[in-house]
Amino acid sequence: MEDPFMSRRMLLVILALLPLSSRFAAKAEEPSHAWRFDPALMEPFWLSDTMRGETVLFVKGNDDDRPRATLLFVPTKILAVTSSSGETTYTEGKDYVWRPGTRRIELPPGSRIVFKTPQELRRPAGSQRHRLTHRDGNGEILFGALHEYHAMQTAVTYAHRPDAWTGPRPAFAGKQLPRTLAKLRAKKPLCIVLHGDSISTGCNASGWSSEPLPPYQPPFQELFARNLEAAYGGKVALKNISLGGADTRWGLSTISQVIEAEPDLVILAFGMNDSASRRPADFQALTRQMTDAVRKARPQAEFILVAPMLPNRGWTLLHHDYFPPYRDALAELCGPGVALADMTSIWNEMFKQKQDWDLTGNGVNHPNDFGHRVYAQVLSALLIAE
Repeated sequence: MEDPFMSRRMLLVILALLPLSSRFAAKAEEPSHAWRFDPALMEPFWLSDTMRGETVLFVKGNDDDRPRATLLFVPTKILAVTSSSGETTYTEGKDYVWRPGTRRIELPPGSRIVFKTPQELRRPAGSQRHRLTHRDGNGEILFGALHEYHAMQTAVTYAHRPDAWTGPRPAFAGKQLPRTLAKLRAKKPLCIVLHGDSISTGCNASGWSSEPLPPYQPPFQELFARNLEAAYGGKVALKNISLGGADTRWGLSTISQVIEAEPDLVILAFGMNDSASRRPADFQALTRQMTDAVRKARPQAEFILVAPMLPNRGWTLLHHDYFPPYRDALAELCGPGVALADMTSIWNEMFKQKQDWDLTGNGVNHPNDFGHRVYAQVLSALLIAE
């Protein structure tokens, strides 16, 4: 039996990690600042020969001569290295050094690029408002409530071999989502409802919160909706009823809000908060109850089930071994009308080359701009054929 007290406690812990302005926002408001949608950013990275804006955080270890970072692929050519904001472009040789044939970029003395030490990415035990004890017992993970990691990270755009990605590839889900696809192809209005946790509220995208920063990128759900409109030419309405700190138990208790929105397509994106205490079988059962409730009221509705990104591997609060079984549990629910967006497997593959601090928006359990784009690319691949 699952422990309802433990589940509730987990929700309160994660909810407390969020800035007050985001905790009860039904939808992350897009800032008024200029953000120009670029379809090239939505090209699936696993199909492309150009990686655009991959984020890294340069770290100087105790035994390292220079700060360094590792890219996902081996570049054939570095096209641009910029601040995460895009406002500063760095110069090869002066600000960074890349040795052809390797994934590694290093910073020479005098570089303008921000770097940190491993110690600077931690805090002493009890020094932060929220305890994020590291698994190795050496202090706490540095938490970024707003854009702290965005300010520390660097974006790299580079060319690479087109077959560089050897990990899982999201597949077109036309057979699972025929009604959604038919509406898109006919340019009929499509209503998408997103029901999830703080990741789905848009947390830590640069265009999120009451204090957005350049480049003011919207979170993944806005990118996904815009990409569908750009690909098909019809109107896509996105209704987001996600809540920071939410889990599948909360999702089921509020499923009436999803039904009231009269969705054509429902995206269920839970799991991060469930993983503190909820067993995979219970996670699956609650997800099934949500889909059953929507189908009973709206038989024509279709679903995308999101297996979430992976959290910081040093965070002790979660059962990290639950994430692959969560993914498999969601896959068992897929079939006619239900497709899987597998972020878990994508993150697992990226973690073979990347560090947590390269991909995180808050240091713990949210994506940064690059991660939000990966989310949008994976969702888009289900409805936009290669």
